[in-house]
Amino acid sequence: MVKLVESMVGDHPARAVVVGANSATAGGLAKAEALGIPTFSVDHRAYDSRTDFEAELHAQLLLYTPDIICLAGFMRVLSAAFVGQWQGKILNIHPSLLPKYKGLHTHARALAAGDETAGCSVHLVTPALDDGPILGQSEVPILPDDTADDLAARVLVEEHRLYPVALRQFASRK
Repeated sequence: MVKLVESMVGDHPARAVVVGANSATAGGLAKAEALGIPTFSVDHRAYDSRTDFEAELHAQLLLYTPDIICLAGFMRVLSAAFVGQWQGKILNIHPSLLPKYKGLHTHARALAAGDETAGCSVHLVTPALDDGPILGQSEVPILPDDTADDLAARVLVEEHRLYPVALRQFASRK
């Protein structure tokens, strides 16, 4: 999130209007506030249903009228109904070379499969998990002695590089 916000300056076609989280203690909220970006949180645990949580999330977003929503560390699966309200406007970064390894534990799965490369993907969010059109990818080699944590650290460097580039390209087309 910080890399995205920091990238949206100068001739960038997008600007950060708000940072939201599903926990009031999410570290990104304080970082966004320090960067002068408004914030909100909607704690999913305070709601009896996903529908109620997403209704409040939607209401909070509408207060800021974003043209694009960038998920970054938002570890909640969004329903088809929510995604439909923002169709074509939600981007996500995923720590694998999609379509490989959708979901969780991507680095361990790449290592267990004996892959030679791993990486990250930026994609449009659709109702199917990690299945939307890919907007960009970046590869990293898997080294012989890699652990999942080693690989995750190298992929994270690429995530911080790729996501701002993909956002710029996407926003330029809007």
